[in-house]
Amino acid sequence: MRAVITETKLPGDAIARLVRRVAAEHGEVLETNKSGITQWKNGVQPAGNVGVYLAEALSRALGNQVITLEEIGLTAPATRAPDWDADTLSALAELGRSDVDVERRQALGTAVYSVAALSLPSDDWWPRMANRGTTRGATATRRVGRGDLAAVREMTTLFSQVDQRRGGGHAWTSVVQYLTTDVTAYLQGKFTDERIRRELFSAASELAYLTGWMAFDGGRHPTAQRYFTEAVKLAAEAGDAPMAAHVLRAMAHQAIDLGHHQQALNLATASVEGDRYALASPRERALLGVVHARSLAVSGRRNAASKALLRAEDDLAAADSGIEEPDRVFFFGEASLAHETACALRDIGDLGGSVREFQRSVRTRKATAFTRTHAVTLGYLGSVHSQLNNIEQACATWSQALDAMDGIRSGRTRQAAADMRSLLSPYRRRGTTTASEIDARAAAYLSETA
Repeated sequence: MRAVITETKLPGDAIARLVRRVAAEHGEVLETNKSGITQWKNGVQPAGNVGVYLAEALSRALGNQVITLEEIGLTAPATRAPDWDADTLSALAELGRSDVDVERRQALGTAVYSVAALSLPSDDWWPRMANRGTTRGATATRRVGRGDLAAVREMTTLFSQVDQRRGGGHAWTSVVQYLTTDVTAYLQGKFTDERIRRELFSAASELAYLTGWMAFDGGRHPTAQRYFTEAVKLAAEAGDAPMAAHVLRAMAHQAIDLGHHQQALNLATASVEGDRYALASPRERALLGVVHARSLAVSGRRNAASKALLRAEDDLAAADSGIEEPDRVFFFGEASLAHETACALRDIGDLGGSVREFQRSVRTRKATAFTRTHAVTLGYLGSVHSQLNNIEQACATWSQALDAMDGIRSGRTRQAAADMRSLLSPYRRRGTTTASEIDARAAAYLSETA
């Protein structure tokens, strides 16, 4: 714990202020001061929910790195596997109430990302949920038809475009409110026919997934995990196997980023099994496959990862304008495949191949439409250049990344900026002008988006 606090280079009173700010965001008023920080550094367990707030505060101070309670010597709250059979609509309503109910917001705000919650439901759960969807009775008298379905899809597309351009820190509250009020009301209504019911539950699953993805991108990992779980349940009630695969892929991506490699592999493997892969469009198969390849790469399975990458390339090559595809894969093309491939090659130690693929991603992406990912790609590319001791090229690339980050609110761009500062530290101490300039720009970005 002492090492983590020291690494922030912030005095105790500054950390105390940040802890109080985090607590206030969760609806709790704290009297934490510098002496409290000193006690925690010496191993005293904070009372109540303060430990969770401290971990989040330190995460922010270190550029949105994920700091766990265990890493700072504190005891994490007990976690358990999700109740996959809990009522989906009730859970969505509860998530919605947490935004306006102080006590519930406070309770949910102290949750931690749960490895136990990455466990998959049993094989017989999927048909059971599909059957629940066909037998679920309406709890409201509102008649729900194709116009309502079209509205949900249009709003999801709009929110997704904002996320791609500006990051998960923009409009997230609006997405939550729309999902847990309007859309949940539709799900409780009387459907004009069974097809509308299935398609609306599938559309709701996509919106819940997007809500989780935006939270993930914003660094709010426990929140993202809850929405991903509900998205899987909604897809199961819709009988939409590819939609469920899409969410499992996102959960695997999150687990990779957080270092839970075996759980990531389990999730990614499930996403490419059975109908979840077989019924998906070629473009979505490529997306599922490349994340599966990344999970294999971080698990040390180099040959299997290489084979999975080749299959993902073949799947994307099979995508054709004449093939109907779900709107949710609009972002995935050559640039996205190259980005994920570069990450996999980096993780198996092929840094030269990683540079080549990151460069292909930068070259082929429509940066004005997918600005957030473009900035992240440039940040990653600069880091690989740094690993190869090409510091001048790294700085030039990072300069482009910081240009692209203007107006972006994303935990991943913040992490990229924090990585720049960390990797530039040896050069900054030598007084290298270019390194100092990039470091100052990265520090300014982190300060502006804190």
